[in-house]
Amino acid sequence: QVHLVESGGGLVQPGGSLRLSCTASRFTLDSYAIGWFRQAPGKEREGVSCISCRGGNTYYPDSVKDRFTISRDNAKNTVYLEMNRLKAEDTAVYYCAAKSTRLFRVFKAADEYDYWGQGTQVTVSS
Repeated sequence: QVHLVESGGGLVQPGGSLRLSCTASRFTLDSYAIGWFRQAPGKEREGVSCISCRGGNTYYPDSVKDRFTISRDNAKNTVYLEMNRLKAEDTAVYYCAAKSTRLFRVFKAADEYDYWGQGTQVTVSS
């Protein structure tokens, strides 16, 4: 059974940084495209970044562009989300998701993903 675990969330002041990790077990991550999504209370789930299975393609919506960076280390079976210049509106539960694919492309929609982690809370507050 596929298993994804997010870590690295926490409380940070506005303008601060966090690095989230998404580690896979029971499968090899290099055959999966990965997406990071977030959901704040009372809001719809939002995609914040995605990366192709070999890391050659990435995508960021305007809300996080130039502040967030996604990367992957397939040897460690881990995908990272580096978040800088954090704002209060970045507060949410962050989820990683995996999609089995042979295509070297990103997948932006949540319903395209096969497996999800349990989420990690990110709170940006002074």
